[in-house]
Amino acid sequence: MDIQNEIKKASDAMSAAVEHLNRDFDTIHTGKASPSMVENVMVEAYGTASRLRDIAAITTPDSSTIRVQPWDKGILKDVEKAILAANIGFTPAVMGDCVRCPIPPLSGERRVELVKICHEMAESGRVRLRTIRRDALDAAKKAQKASAITEDDLKKFEKEIQNLTDKFTAQMNKNLEAKEKDLKTV
Repeated sequence: MDIQNEIKKASDAMSAAVEHLNRDFDTIHTGKASPSMVENVMVEAYGTASRLRDIAAITTPDSSTIRVQPWDKGILKDVEKAILAANIGFTPAVMGDCVRCPIPPLSGERRVELVKICHEMAESGRVRLRTIRRDALDAAKKAQKASAITEDDLKKFEKEIQNLTDKFTAQMNKNLEAKEKDLKTV
């Protein structure tokens, strides 16, 4: 067992977990328009489901509007229907060759609800980190039992993995605080 390689693998997996959480946070709208709010909406067009970002240009002409312009004007109604069905919290409208999505201002109770959702997402991210840590430690313990590494190496490895877990957990918590602050700002 190559300890440095295992540490690198765990670090990469933890980094990916943080990135996943950040993408999840991007889907929570804070009252400001963002293309990430709709880019993963699945649209039924041409007999297949496609992500909106793959079949349209998504822009934000101002902070309270998302503009979706499909490459093929024939699927405007499909795009509108898909955004409505996604239940994201706003009502799209076809205007000329694009679909406009006005972003309504968030109510106080909706902001509190979104903060709770962000906390759940962050907890799920922390669980992912702990799972990665557990898997890495299990592999190291098996290697130590098989005499592939010494007990000292195992202790060093455990310490390194714990340091990584702490570092990435702190990063997730910092990102959660930033998102929470963003949501609470009116």
